Amino acid sequence: MAGFDPPNDTVRAAVHQALAEDVGPLGDLTSSLLPPAGITARVVARVAGRLAGRACATEAFRQVDPSVTVEWQAADGDPVSSGQTLAVVSGPRASVLTAERTALNFLSHLSGIATEVSRYAAAAASAGPGSARIRDTRKTTPGLRMLEKAAVRAGGGDNHRSGLSDWVMFKDNHLAGISIADGVAAARRYWPGRIVYVECDRIGQVDEALAASADALLLDNMTPAQVRACVTRAAGHSCLLEVSGGITLDAVAQYAATGVDFISVGRITNSAPALDIALDFVDHPTEIEDR
Repeated sequence: MAGFDPPNDTVRAAVHQALAEDVGPLGDLTSSLLPPAGITARVVARVAGRLAGRACATEAFRQVDPSVTVEWQAADGDPVSSGQTLAVVSGPRASVLTAERTALNFLSHLSGIATEVSRYAAAAASAGPGSARIRDTRKTTPGLRMLEKAAVRAGGGDNHRSGLSDWVMFKDNHLAGISIADGVAAARRYWPGRIVYVECDRIGQVDEALAASADALLLDNMTPAQVRACVTRAAGHSCLLEVSGGITLDAVAQYAATGVDFISVGRITNSAPALDIALDFVDHPTEIEDR
């Protein structure tokens, strides 16, 4: 399963900032008092879920001490079970302990997103072949967007735009100052070749956007019945259709069966609970072979 890892420079920068925040100017005061002994530990999933964030966890140990080794036993995107060993970490005790919390914070947060996405993706797929796919939004943690979007991919979802310069997207607040027809026409003049999205919260706007030849419509806060009506209206137009607006896990299958292409869900990134992942020290490294 490829394409889950975010860019290396993004990982390095995010981990550097997180370690600076956690370790501080004087370093790990407690771990600095420990004797220089080597240890082996297991990264363990305490609950079932979907794994994401390996690159960040590995980078946290590397930045603290390049001599620490991390051997992964599961890949980003893999389903994991409660009690499963995800990785084996070996190195100086002080170094492992210093990096532990930063590594686990990234793993728990990003795996939590992947887990939540996998639930939504499974619910959407239950609507049958050709059903809509799950997309994220720009509702991400400031500074962590690319990491969280990689976690979305690991969970089986797709990415919406990464930032405001990716494409033109007229939302309700934009349309308060310009008509749909004028907005699409201006986008074609000033940003040729860019995708033009129009958010629609009523069927009349759908007709306007289709007449203006928008590339994609974001059907916002509509019922499944209203969405089906919009799908019917868009038949024959080369126009991508996406649904958004507080869609819950219980309602995903209904929307996925309407004929739209995507369902965007903000909560998969801004409200996903962290996955419980821990670091357990191993008294005898040979124990790992039996787990």
